[in-house]
Amino acid sequence: MTTKHENTPQSTSHPINETAVIRNLSLVSVIGNTILSGFKMFAGIAGNSGAMISDAIHSFSDVLTTLIAWIGVKVSKRAADDSHPYGHERLECVASLILGLVLLATGIGVGKVGVENILSGNYETLAIPSTIALVAAIVSIVGKEAMYWYTRYYAKLINSAAFLADAWHHRSDAFSSIGSLIGIGGAMLGFPVLDSVASVVICLFIVKVAYDISKDALVKMLDTSCGEDYEKQLVEYIAAQEDVVGVDMLRSRMFGNKVYIDLEISVDGDKSLREAHGVAERVHKDVEHQFSDVKHIMIHVNPASNMDE
Repeated sequence: MTTKHENTPQSTSHPINETAVIRNLSLVSVIGNTILSGFKMFAGIAGNSGAMISDAIHSFSDVLTTLIAWIGVKVSKRAADDSHPYGHERLECVASLILGLVLLATGIGVGKVGVENILSGNYETLAIPSTIALVAAIVSIVGKEAMYWYTRYYAKLINSAAFLADAWHHRSDAFSSIGSLIGIGGAMLGFPVLDSVASVVICLFIVKVAYDISKDALVKMLDTSCGEDYEKQLVEYIAAQEDVVGVDMLRSRMFGNKVYIDLEISVDGDKSLREAHGVAERVHKDVEHQFSDVKHIMIHVNPASNMDE
């Protein structure tokens, strides 16, 4: 059985003010990251902590990636036009992919300095962090975890891959700060190399999240199926519709954060063309209403065998 991905579309009938949600998510992320990263950079410099400075750089990158996510979501909502008859939803996947690449570059940059310090062997020359760096790590963990849950909740409400990626970016920053906390605390206890070790740990967390985000974006750009569970839910719903004898074939594909369906249904072969068309139209309308993520369903009608036989 295929496991449903966190981004797999869900059916919902609750109206959501997407414009307000997108605006609020962007403001919370940009303002929160700006304040946190500024405080962490000050604490890293004043507290002689390379791990905290790296953590601050990671938070600064969040401001950029949130802006990328916002632009991606806004552009993806543009209506279809002559050049893009299927719409612009995949542009959100492009935004998510850029987020992943930015995270990857950030992680490698953070880890590089830490590895160089570890390999140098001159641990006695490394500066010992002070209390302000430790406090900054704690504040960052609490703040970034709160931002993760806030962003994740609303990203799933509007089914936004880009903002869900941004939520994971918040959590990766919280993981970074946990690494900073351990490294700074260890360095203050007499093991200065642990501050550099923390930088490498931060790198590994960031690279892992970058991989997950990039993979998800690529999956959605490659017309990947929505999974067995989602298709089974669709088949059961369609088969229960009036005048539908059976579902002969159903294929789904993800197009950004939307879904396209190719469907073949059987109806009574004795029905007129107009009647069979009416059944298909009713199924078309009901599916797109019930499953809000379905942007379009293409239906082919097959004549069922004589129902009296």
